[in-house]
Amino acid sequence: MPLRLRLALFGAGVVALALAVFGLLLYALLARSVTSNQDDALRTRAEDAVFALHGMPSAQAPVAPVDLDKSNDVFIELLGSDGSLLYSTGALDGEPPSIPKSLLDDAQARKGAFATIGSLRVYAMPYFSNGYVVTGQSTRVPQSNLSGIVVFLVVSAVPALIAAWIASWLVAGRALRPLKAVAVAAEDIGRRRDFARRLPVPPSRDEVAVLASSFNGMLNRLQEAYEAQKHFVSDASHELRTPLTTIQGNAGLLASRQVSDEVRTAAAADVVQESGRMARLVDRLLTLARADSGLQLARTPVEMKPLVEEVGRQAAALHPGQKLNVFAAEAVIDGDEDAVRQLLWILLDNAFRYATSAVELRLGSEHGWARLVVADDGPGVPAPDRERIFERFYRVDQSRAGANAGLGLSIARWIAGQHGGRIVAGEAILGGAAFLVDLPLLSRS
Repeated sequence: MPLRLRLALFGAGVVALALAVFGLLLYALLARSVTSNQDDALRTRAEDAVFALHGMPSAQAPVAPVDLDKSNDVFIELLGSDGSLLYSTGALDGEPPSIPKSLLDDAQARKGAFATIGSLRVYAMPYFSNGYVVTGQSTRVPQSNLSGIVVFLVVSAVPALIAAWIASWLVAGRALRPLKAVAVAAEDIGRRRDFARRLPVPPSRDEVAVLASSFNGMLNRLQEAYEAQKHFVSDASHELRTPLTTIQGNAGLLASRQVSDEVRTAAAADVVQESGRMARLVDRLLTLARADSGLQLARTPVEMKPLVEEVGRQAAALHPGQKLNVFAAEAVIDGDEDAVRQLLWILLDNAFRYATSAVELRLGSEHGWARLVVADDGPGVPAPDRERIFERFYRVDQSRAGANAGLGLSIARWIAGQHGGRIVAGEAILGGAAFLVDLPLLSRS
C-alpha cells in the first residue's frame, strides 16, 4: 500500500475516532438533557393541574381519553387518598394507566416523585389532603428526539470524513513530494553513477531539509570512496602489470632454444625476483582489502622487547651489508603479535631500502605509551610529503621509489590504528627518515 494512501487513511481514521468520541459524549449529554426536560415538563404540568383544580368541587371524566399507545401527549390523572382513580385524560390498552402504591407513598414522603412504568414516564405529587395528581408521557418522546440527533450526527459525519480523507490525501502528497524527489534523484544518481551530483536543500529547517543534507553528506563520502576505489584499482593494475610483463618476457626467452645459458640464467632470476615482488604486492593488497572490509585484530598481551629483538636479528641477517642498531626496553601492549611483527618488518624493509649504511630500531615507553622508532641515514622524506606517504601507492619521487609499490606504510598505519595508536614520519638523527609508532601500554590491574 502506498505511503500516501496509508497517511490519508490514518488521517481519516483519526478524524473518525474524534467524531465518534464527540458523538458519544454529545449523545450522553443530550440524553440526560432530554430526560431532564421531560421530567421538568411533567412536574410543571402537575403543578398547573393542582392550581387549576384548587377550589373546584370535583373533576368530570374527559369526553375522549388520549390513546397513550399512539399519542405522545401528556396525560393527567387524579387519584384519591387511597389511590383510587378519580379522573384520567389518557388510556393505555383501553384502560387508564395504573399507578403503583409505592410511587404514591414515595410522592407523599418527598412531596413528588418520578417513575418509569412500562412505556410511560410519570410524576406524582400530593393534592392537599384530597389525593394525588399524576402526569405522564410516553418514553418515545426522548427516544424520538435522540434518534433525530443520531441521524444528524451520522449524516454530518459522512461529509466530514470525506473532507478529512481528501485533506489528508492532499497534505500527505505535499509532504511526500520532496521525499519522492529525493528517491528519484537517488535512483538517477545510482543509475548514472553521477556521485558528484547533489540534492537541492530546501530553505526550510524541517525533516526534509535534514534528509537532503544527510543524503548530500552520504554522496560526498560515497564519491570519495568511489574515487579512491578507482584510483586504487588503477594503481594496483599498473603495479601488477610491470612484474607480469617482465615475467612474460623472460618466460618467452626461457622457452626459446636460441639463447645462451647465461641469458637463460638471468631470465630465470628475473622471473623469480618479479614473481616474489608480485606475491608481496598481492599479499599487501589482500591485507588492505581485509582492512577495508572491517577486519578486527584479535588482541592479547604482547611482550614487545623479545619481539623487537627477534625481528631485528632476522632483519640484520637479511641485510649483512648494512648496520642495524637495536635498543629495546621492557614494554607490554594489548595487541596482535603477528600484526605488530608485520608492522616492524614494513618499517625495517622501508628503512633498509633507502638507508645508506645504517638503520636504527628503538623501543621505549613513556606516559602510558610504547614508542617504536625506526630510522635510517638515507635521503629522508620532505616535510610536505610526510603525511601523504601513508596513502596507498603514493611515492615521493624516484629516489625513494625503486620496486616499492607504496602499500606498506598504508598497512602500517592501519595496524597502528587497530591498536589504538598512531604512526608519524619525521626526520632522523642519522639524517634520513624516522618513523615513530606509539602503541598504548597494557594497563596493569
